[in-house]
Amino acid sequence: MKKICALTMVRNDEFYLRKWVAYYGKELGMENLYVYLDGKDQEIPDWCPGVNVTAVDKIPGQVVEAEKGRLDFLSGRAADLLKKYDLVIGVDADEFLVVDPRLGISLSEYLTKADIKVSVSGLGVDVGQHTGEEGDIRSDDTFLNQRHYARLSTRYTKPCVIAKPVRWGRGFHRIKGHNFHIGKDLYLFHFGYFDLGRIKARFDDPSRRAAGWTKHLERRSKTIRQVTEGKARNWDRTTRFARVLQTVCRPPYALNKPAMMELVLIVRIPERFRELV
Repeated sequence: MKKICALTMVRNDEFYLRKWVAYYGKELGMENLYVYLDGKDQEIPDWCPGVNVTAVDKIPGQVVEAEKGRLDFLSGRAADLLKKYDLVIGVDADEFLVVDPRLGISLSEYLTKADIKVSVSGLGVDVGQHTGEEGDIRSDDTFLNQRHYARLSTRYTKPCVIAKPVRWGRGFHRIKGHNFHIGKDLYLFHFGYFDLGRIKARFDDPSRRAAGWTKHLERRSKTIRQVTEGKARNWDRTTRFARVLQTVCRPPYALNKPAMMELVLIVRIPERFRELV
């Protein structure tokens, strides 16, 4: 088996970090998780024994500047980790790299079998809340047992698994000087905007407002509207189509990122995923 680790950076985000640690700890082992707390004012959590948690100097600047600094930092840490690991997974705390359960293998087994030259991406799945059917998210159940709809999103088709040192662009969305490759039956589920109540709470967070996040949060909340109002398509057919389309189409301003011709593809997530995250 390949040696695989995962890293992330968070600030005041225990809700997602708990889920992130539980998921990747089960898939990779707690000792292979690396969590960086953005700011030495953050307390080291006592609920994740074995995880490598480090508080670092807060990344300075507004959204764009701070995000660049964050990914420069994480790219450097990933390069160091690749001295003792075969692969590094770099994702935000609300993102979960998932293998289709019908394969019957774990994430580490999938990545061990995969021929990864530089990187591999999961197909981006931006999970929303169907406000006509789904209530507030609860912590006593899996996310995917409470949320059943998503938009297939180029934004979350990220080169998040790397086999050699690279420079990630902001948000892990691309790697400088390299193409991306979407793994078959591999998905990146994003849960950052899957609950209307949590989005409103983020609007009220003074530190996020001060850092210029208000417009970003408002823009991202459209996922909820789209999954509520849109017609949900068949998962298997639509993900196959989206994977091909995102592989072929590129935005003219960034040829190493996927595009999908502005299509809004809403899908219903199959029951086989419900117990995974």
